[in-house]
Amino acid sequence: QVQLVESGGGLVQPGGSLRLSCAASGRIFRINVMGWYRQAPGKQRELVAHITSGLVTNYADSVKGRFTISRDNAKNTVYLQMNSLKPEDTAIYTCNALVRSTRWEPTYEYWGQGTQVTVSS
Repeated sequence: QVQLVESGGGLVQPGGSLRLSCAASGRIFRINVMGWYRQAPGKQRELVAHITSGLVTNYADSVKGRFTISRDNAKNTVYLQMNSLKPEDTAIYTCNALVRSTRWEPTYEYWGQGTQVTVSS
């Protein structure tokens, strides 16, 4: 009933920038938290950043000062602005959200399909 669709991934040179978007659609009453995870080859999935409905943010130490997460509650969309990209940022980036579909239902976790980010010369 809830779908997360990411966009904005691609190939970029070191030091470049990309802006990822994730739009949630379907039956949505409230999105408590939206975040971005990433998984590189040979590594476990890790949290990159997340943002609450109150716009409180958290970042992985590896991206602090370079990435900025934001959200547009009216559009049910979360963004990840990635600057000063490094080769080690190469990964599949996946959107995550904790969604309450109605006031009568509990909160469930949803995942997007992922978008590839490649940082290479």
